[in-house]
Amino acid sequence: MRLHDVAETWTNLRTTRSRKKKVGWLSELMADRSDEELEVLVTWLSGDLRQGRIGVGYAAAYTAVKGAAEASATSLSAAQVEAVFVDVQGISGAGSKKRRHDALVALFEACTEIEQHFLVGLLTGELRQGALKGVMVDALAIAMEVPKAAVRRAAMLSGDLKAVALAARSGGEEALVAFRITPFTALLPMLAKTAQDPDEVLELHGEAAFDAKLDGVRIQVHRVGARVQVYTRTLKEVSRLVPEVVDAALALPCERVILDGELLALDPAGRPRAFQAVMSRFGRNFDKRTQPVLLDEVPLTPFYFDCLLIDDRDLIDEPLRERIAAMEALVPAGNVVRRCVTTSADEGDAFFTSVLDAGHEGVIAKNLESAYEAGGRGKDWLKIKPAHTFDLVVLGCDWGSGRRQGWLSNIHLGVRDGDTGEILMCGKTFKGMTDELLRWQTETFQTLETSRTDWTVFIRHELVVEIAADSVMPSTRYPAGLSLRFARVKGYRPDKDPYQASTIEELRRFMKG
Repeated sequence: MRLHDVAETWTNLRTTRSRKKKVGWLSELMADRSDEELEVLVTWLSGDLRQGRIGVGYAAAYTAVKGAAEASATSLSAAQVEAVFVDVQGISGAGSKKRRHDALVALFEACTEIEQHFLVGLLTGELRQGALKGVMVDALAIAMEVPKAAVRRAAMLSGDLKAVALAARSGGEEALVAFRITPFTALLPMLAKTAQDPDEVLELHGEAAFDAKLDGVRIQVHRVGARVQVYTRTLKEVSRLVPEVVDAALALPCERVILDGELLALDPAGRPRAFQAVMSRFGRNFDKRTQPVLLDEVPLTPFYFDCLLIDDRDLIDEPLRERIAAMEALVPAGNVVRRCVTTSADEGDAFFTSVLDAGHEGVIAKNLESAYEAGGRGKDWLKIKPAHTFDLVVLGCDWGSGRRQGWLSNIHLGVRDGDTGEILMCGKTFKGMTDELLRWQTETFQTLETSRTDWTVFIRHELVVEIAADSVMPSTRYPAGLSLRFARVKGYRPDKDPYQASTIEELRRFMKG
């Protein structure tokens, strides 16, 4: 399999917003490939490396490609590129930086221009072809002639598209159905769309569980016997940082469990502290020296709202009503999220008000008959907040003027197209920023810089910021076709990545005019 074929397909993927075309190109490329080639294709065109991290970051990749000439004709195979990645990953010791650079330059000099662009995007995690893994799931289903739902479920449970692809090829739908939820294989969390009020929810579901929406860190806790691992919503393993969560999990009367919940810092009165207080426990300064101090100053409390496994009982496909009952029979009441199950909009409104009075963000209304859809954002879970807040991607930032001279101040905001995964600009804001935040932006954004003009620094699409706005308006100025009225920064969300940002469809629900 030639590198050129992969790079050419990637180039085509970037030229269209049509999901159907993307799926068609990918499924055609995957047809009649060896197992090795299939693994490479699935991994690369999902935006990942088979080796994981190989010690090449953004700066190293761009420095190497700038120092490399372009080949006039293609000659590299995908297998040769994989061999270089393995070699680069193994480089260590004195002079490793230069040897790694030289290996990358040699690789790039054997590439044509589009091959260079593809490899740089792959190495830096910026392929930007739209809906990477979602499109790949659909393409796999077509290429292997199996149901999309079966591929999607197996991918959800295994977290490994390579394994799913090989299973589909060797055993078809029967092999995919055999995938089961497994402790210590973290699942992407189920997510919520937005609703206006309890009336809208109950009109859709008839009866719903209204859970308090907590402004903390989403966690997934896995335990087997004396082993416990805790994962964030981005599937980062953080057990070392949250010993109180580990201890609480070990105290549960079971041998195996997987719980989904939120981690909060509470003040002495039991009210939630700011999100930033929770995140202080996940910073770089949480080491052996500072750990005892932070554990004392910022104790964390887990609150669970879902349970996916208890001992030998796999709950992921059971209705939420059953999962809640199983969880409440296991977890102490003090560690269960406040919940109101009702068919009454008045009761839903009253609960919503009480949750806000307790200092929380709002509620998540859930369909009691729904299964757990890892990574999904559908109508089975609907979040209700008192103000319009959205998680947007930072695209760049303009230099300030006047009192803000010398600081990066006016951030460019991007919203995700739910169909293609493309991130499109939907406005700017400089409101809601403290001097401390301005200093942080100025320092941090320049480490993420991709290009700049006299007025603007453009950055990699890595940062998610929570934005409050009075309303959403139609716009011909911005590519997203909408803009935010009186947008202001509530805070950055380091616990989220761009593929978990709000979608255009979510913002349109609040559009006026």
